[in-house]
Amino acid sequence: MNVVYILECSDGTLYTGWTNNLEKRLEDHNSGKGAKYTRARLPVVLKYHEIFSTKEEAMKREYAIKQLKREKKIELINE
Repeated sequence: MNVVYILECSDGTLYTGWTNNLEKRLEDHNSGKGAKYTRARLPVVLKYHEIFSTKEEAMKREYAIKQLKREKKIELINE
């Protein structure tokens, strides 16, 4: 299982990433072992995720989401 996810950080910013183990990755983020960006903005909350069959599909989608403006990411979350 390959997952693209969007987290909301404690300062209200959004972080997008991908993983093959969402539960562990969320634990990593919230314990300060995740991305450098999220370490300074704990705690983080999962707001959105999509599941893909391959790593390549997930990475392409992650890149596409990262190119979106904040407003579009919020629309995606609220769909």
